[in-house]
Amino acid sequence: MNIQDLFINEDLSIKEAIKKLDETAKKILLVVENNKLIGVLTDGDIRRWILKNGNLNEPISLIMIRSPKYICEEDIKDAKKVLKEYSIEAIPVLNKKEEIIDIIFWNDNFNIKFKFKKMDNPVVIMAGGKGTRLDPYTKILPKPLIPIGDIPIVERIINRFNEYGCNNFYMTVNYKKNMIKAYFNEIEKTYVIDYIDEDKPLGTAGGLYLLKDKIMDTFFLSNCDILIEGNYSDMLKYHKEHKAKITLITSLKHYTIPYGVIQINEDSDVKKMIEKPEYDFLVNTGMYILEPEVINDIPENEFFHITDLINTYINKGEKIGVYPISEGAWLDMGQFKEMEIMLERLGIK
Repeated sequence: MNIQDLFINEDLSIKEAIKKLDETAKKILLVVENNKLIGVLTDGDIRRWILKNGNLNEPISLIMIRSPKYICEEDIKDAKKVLKEYSIEAIPVLNKKEEIIDIIFWNDNFNIKFKFKKMDNPVVIMAGGKGTRLDPYTKILPKPLIPIGDIPIVERIINRFNEYGCNNFYMTVNYKKNMIKAYFNEIEKTYVIDYIDEDKPLGTAGGLYLLKDKIMDTFFLSNCDILIEGNYSDMLKYHKEHKAKITLITSLKHYTIPYGVIQINEDSDVKKMIEKPEYDFLVNTGMYILEPEVINDIPENEFFHITDLINTYINKGEKIGVYPISEGAWLDMGQFKEMEIMLERLGIK
């Protein structure tokens, strides 16, 4: 990648910066003026702005970091030490004229993965559905075992959590459950999977009832057909700091209506016409962080969705948190078109 692909100016809108972050997939952009570094913008800066319900059409000058960390060209040998000291994944390199000549990324330059804060929280994966939107594949294979490249989607999910230190997994299973168990029995793994057999389909949360007295700590819950690119330990930290019962991992989705939209008044006359309006929404990705006591609020042996539980808590005034990620950080394979996008983004196709 050319370093100039990461260059932006401070007048760029936050919405355009989000698009550029997704295109480059590097989690950082360099704010420049005459090739000189005047700031940086990270996905975390944008997340904090979204949580303030900030206007995405505002310029990035409102949220960029104006005194970023950097190293001089002659000190490039110390890059690893500096990245480690400040717990950052990337650092710009400046020459004597204070011009940007390079950027050092931890994962691109060192053989060991960047060490995030380790956690060992339980992870529950809901893998009992039939995956009918992926027929005819799911007539033969259960959706969790559909390969993305040469690795089943559910194993990719587990591997990502495992990188952060998670070793205890619970998988709710129903449809073709013996195939799922047989696959994981055959592979070498460093983690433990406890299978929760659903005698009948129980929805995206009904199976949690079967985990009563098994999970005593804050836990992650994930659908079996998504991949989330993000700092899982930071998500957990955010959840804890905000003392939420449930935190939803959400994705910012941008939609353009490809038509002129008509608004009418009470007399049925045209009040306003908006040409190709654009909208931004936070949408549910299918990954959550939950406190263990929520399991007590799951009905026994009933079809029950996680959204039912969330709406119940909202009506009771319980705190429900939200942790936004960019659109490109959420990969879904629930339908064929989405599966093709996932393969492309992972560089498999």
